[in-house]
Amino acid sequence: MRVRKKPWADSYIKDHADLIVIEPKDHIGKWQNRFKAVQPIQVEIGIGKGQFIIEMAKRHPEVNFLGIEIQESVIAVALRKVVESGLTNVQLVETDGADVDELFGEGEVSQLYLNFSDPWPKTRHIKRRLTSPGFLATYLKVLKPEGRIQFKTDNRQLFEYSLTSFNNFGFTFEGVWLDLHKSDQNEDNVETEYEEKFSKKGPIYELVAYFALKK
Repeated sequence: MRVRKKPWADSYIKDHADLIVIEPKDHIGKWQNRFKAVQPIQVEIGIGKGQFIIEMAKRHPEVNFLGIEIQESVIAVALRKVVESGLTNVQLVETDGADVDELFGEGEVSQLYLNFSDPWPKTRHIKRRLTSPGFLATYLKVLKPEGRIQFKTDNRQLFEYSLTSFNNFGFTFEGVWLDLHKSDQNEDNVETEYEEKFSKKGPIYELVAYFALKK
């Protein structure tokens, strides 16, 4: 999706370097230093305008949240919301979240959120799906033992593919919801901007999974 460039974005990001990182590789293994308190770190890949991660940070002050987004004009909007919120447990990262193992140290992340990722529907693009085996392997490198991955989408084809992908990779499902908004799970659900807009058109699918270590 083409995003209209915001002339103020670059300078705003530079003015709030305490809340946003543009050179993430400098912080590998040291992300706790970006936060006021040492707490479990949870990461959302592709935050859009930040609605989900900011609400999660409000609800869970005992967790540190990192939001990754590659589009400058989009993350600048999210940054403005973070500044206005006054939250000290959320940081943003302007970069491509495709290679998380090059952004975090081993076991540095306790949970990952994949919300409404690009479905890449064509067969030749399967490897680009964020739930394909190649990406799952990178997630395991940065997740703590049995760290969770929460995945939401409104694309049934992608969800079915993802269920198979997680299962074949050896993940254990903590929960699978075929219509999240009509389930008990929705009581604690935090919506993204996209979800809020498109949930009226069809069901939202969700899974939560972890990789159980063999004993």
